[in-house]
Order: sequence, then structure tokens, then C-alpha cells
Amino acid sequence: MKIPLVDLKAQYSSIKSEIDIAIRRVIEDGNFILGLDVKKFEEEVAEYLGTKFAIGVASGTDAIHIALLASGVNKNDEVITTPFTFIATAESIVHCGAKPVFVDIDPRTYNIDPAKIEAKITSRTKAILPVHLYGQSADMDAIMAIARKHNLKVIEDCAQAMGTEYKGKKVGAMGDAGCLSFFPSKNLGAYGDGGMVVTNDPRIAETSNILRKHGAKTHYYYQMHGFNSRLDTLQASVLRVKLKHLDKWLNQRRAKARIYDQLMKNIDGADTPFVDDSGKHTFNYYTIRLEDPRLNRDELRRYLQSRGISNAVYYPLSLHLQDIYRDLGYKKGDLTESEKAQEEVLSLPIYPEMSNGQVQEVALAIKDFCKEGVKLGDDGRNK
Repeated sequence: MKIPLVDLKAQYSSIKSEIDIAIRRVIEDGNFILGLDVKKFEEEVAEYLGTKFAIGVASGTDAIHIALLASGVNKNDEVITTPFTFIATAESIVHCGAKPVFVDIDPRTYNIDPAKIEAKITSRTKAILPVHLYGQSADMDAIMAIARKHNLKVIEDCAQAMGTEYKGKKVGAMGDAGCLSFFPSKNLGAYGDGGMVVTNDPRIAETSNILRKHGAKTHYYYQMHGFNSRLDTLQASVLRVKLKHLDKWLNQRRAKARIYDQLMKNIDGADTPFVDDSGKHTFNYYTIRLEDPRLNRDELRRYLQSRGISNAVYYPLSLHLQDIYRDLGYKKGDLTESEKAQEEVLSLPIYPEMSNGQVQEVALAIKDFCKEGVKLGDDGRNK
């Protein structure tokens, strides 16, 4: 039986009656754009995260773009961020007319390394944009201390980390703004695209609200060049249902991760995810690392696929090495931890509905490959 990275059909089956009622209610009401469910969902997310404001937008990418603009990031500014992330993080900076400045990662968490941030701050630096990758929080105390010292904004990319905690606080609620993605495979996923800006700053909230509606505070009266970026009511109705189940699902993800950890703790060559004790990892992805040079990740991927086990690499080429950012002047060897991680990480199936037997099947396949792969490496055939 095939094991997918995430099983959205299984999730739907578990809450089918609730979802069907919510969708039917919106269709019968007929208010599809910024309807009541959007307002209610914004209120519920703000309460869940502990922020004063939440503004629903069309995607996680739009959330980052709008949050940056609302935080005052403009042409010729610089924004410090990580190269080990999805391109939406950096392209949103570019679409503001600003320049992404990449800082290497902590090899344990894969998040931006705060110890390397200050060396990259210049007179043009306007903000720091940390990414809480795979569901684990960045070191927010250190990042916020640097930001306060240099009078910088902090915009959190929480696309993979809805519900993640850091020292008792939810990510997204610590910086000047947080950016959520409701892409279907996320911890809290819609049935299409969707995103949200969360903040405690009334000015950021008001500007984000204006920007998502073509730059208008009052209909047909425009204050700035904005976007058509509204979380639609159908998606909000789905997300309201799912939000009620989120904490249960996150606990189930953590339980699957613990089983993986236990089953793979003695496997030579495959390192299980580091979990920072200062927070609560939500395992949007369960990402192992093949640091043993005798093991070939691409061979492992093919081996898993031959056994019906889906897998993915997030991410195979760090942003500073992408052709689109060639003009920034980075070269191979500049950000060594990110470059090393891109060659070694592999994300395995994990989702709340995944059975313990499926977790065991994946772990056994990893064990079988690593045992044989090391032998091949010793013979010089798999290097």
C-alpha cells in the first residue's frame, strides 16, 4: 500500500459532515467575498495565536508581501532572511523593491542563525524575516534582541509552523507581524490557496487590510496601490472547522514523530530531527538528514518510491545559488551550512491520520537502505 506525504482525503473523511455543513452554509448565504466566515476566522486565529489582529489574504506569499509593505519595507531597503526556504520568502522582499540579504542557518534547526545576523546589518537594513522551517521555531529571543538593538522590524514566516510554540508563545505573535499559509498540505490547510497576516500593531493591521482590497479603505476611494488578495469565504469556512481540530492534529503529528525517533535512533547514517526544548515542534515535515557520505540521498529516494513511500526534498538548491538571484553576488561556499543541508535533507511522510504501522513501514525501509547503503559505500560503489 502506498504511503503519501500527506493524506488530505483521510483528513476530509474524518471531518466530512462538519465540512459539508460549513460549505453548504456559505453557498446558501451567497456572500463569497469577505463574508462572515472570514471575519469570524480572523477573530478565531487572533485568539488562538494571541494577537490583536488577523487579516485574511489570498495566499501565504501575499501575506509575506503585504506584511513587509505594511511594515514599511520599500525600494532600496534590505531585508535579512534565510537562504534555506521556499522562494516566496525572498521573492516577496524583491516585489517590495527591496534586496534580500541571506544569512546562513543553524545546522541543527535549519533556521536562520542569529549569531550571524549582525554582521549583515547595514544602514539600509529595514527588517529581519526569519522562517520557522519544518514546524520548528527560530530562536526568537535572539532575533528580537538584535532587532530592538538596531531598530529593525521582524516579520515571521510561519508558513510551515501554524501552532508552533517558542517559550510558551505561538509563532507569529512575537515579531511585528506574522505570516500564515493555508496551502492544503500545511498544518492548517484550506481546499485551495489562502494566507493571513497577524500582528499586534494597529498600523500594520490597517495597512494590510487596505492593501488586500486594492488599496482602498473605503470602497472605490484608494489610498495606495494595493492588491486583489482576499481570503475567500468558502476557504474561511473550511478553515474554521479545521482550526477546532488543530491542536489534536498537532499532538498526533508529534506522536508520529516520536515513533519515528524511537524506531530510527539506532540507524547509522540517518539523523532524526533535532527538537529545540525551548519550544513545541509541529512537524509540518519530518525531515531526516543523511550526513554519512557513504549514503546517496537520491538512491534512497528511489528506493523508498519503489516501496510505495512518498518523500520530498525541501529544499534542493538554496536561494542564494538560484539563477534568479545571481545578481546578488553570492557564490558556492558563501553559506556552507545551507549548502550542506540542501544535499542531505529528506522529508518523510507525516500527517495526523498516518497509522503507527505506516510509520513503522517507513522507518524499516530507511533502516534497510542505510544498512545496505553503507555496505555499498564501503565498496566504493555508492559514493
